[in-house]
Amino acid sequence: MCYLIAKDVDAVGCVALKTTHGKHLSTFKNKIIDKIGYDRIQLVTISRPSAYGEYEPYNFVETKEEFEQIVCSI
Repeated sequence: MCYLIAKDVDAVGCVALKTTHGKHLSTFKNKIIDKIGYDRIQLVTISRPSAYGEYEPYNFVETKEEFEQIVCSI
């Protein structure tokens, strides 16, 4: 298990999706990067949110679709 984090470098907090490692995660991250680019949004995979206070507060979402919709609207 891991968490995919989307962090706007100009804002406080992040969007987080609980997921698993694997090709599907890599494909999903690349899909989002193709849409938003590298300018402002940082996509990071972390093991546990409590270890990464610099991304707080976390806005946890339940689905990949919800994650993508929020990240693409930032």
